[in-house]
Amino acid sequence: MSEATYQPINTPKQVADDVYIVDGPTIRFGMPWPKMTFPTRMTIVLIDGGLFVHSPTQLTPELKAKVDALGKVRWLLGPNRIHYWWLPDWRAAYPEAVTYLAPRIREQAKGRIDFETVELVGTAALPWYGVLDTLPVHGDFMTEVVFFHRPSRTLILTDLIENFEPHKIRNPITRLLTRLGGVQDPHGQMPRDMRVTFRKHRTALRAAVDTMISWDPQRIILSHGRWYEENGADELRRAFAWLEQ
Repeated sequence: MSEATYQPINTPKQVADDVYIVDGPTIRFGMPWPKMTFPTRMTIVLIDGGLFVHSPTQLTPELKAKVDALGKVRWLLGPNRIHYWWLPDWRAAYPEAVTYLAPRIREQAKGRIDFETVELVGTAALPWYGVLDTLPVHGDFMTEVVFFHRPSRTLILTDLIENFEPHKIRNPITRLLTRLGGVQDPHGQMPRDMRVTFRKHRTALRAAVDTMISWDPQRIILSHGRWYEENGADELRRAFAWLEQ
């Protein structure tokens, strides 16, 4: 576990003014076989004393105490249809927080999300407007909602780029799969199987990537694998160069 995760886990780590990441435990995800071990990561943004919690990781008592010391949890975000598992635990701990869901999470969750939520179908009138830009990126399988923290030039992605470090992967078959899937550090990209689901949306995806590049991010936070601390715009150009092929 310690080899695959990004220690210390379950503790906020400041990466920019008002921006924190929390590295969580690993999960097993994929087809019935083979399943891969994924390290998890959430992002917390402090906005006017309130906390925007993106893709929440496992909530432990120790983590809750540390989060409460940062501010009041106001918004819980499920950014795409496969990033929702721990939302019910956070909702139970913070019942006054508003939960925002990317499209099709309720369908995927099959009853696990049984509380009031707001679907992220547009960008108008969102409470974090002016601090966080919000960009839905649509594909056949899922829509991922991307966020850009203007003050720190931090781009927050979920699965549009994955970047697994081979030295953290013990299983040689899994190491090979990450390389063949196009998600192995330092060349992390959108997983090849996910690219297929954007085949009909290449023009829109290219426009979304152009928007992200125009924001000129300094850093890019990812949910899985090594994130990019610098040269964010260049990493986007590299990671999505396949769109020009």
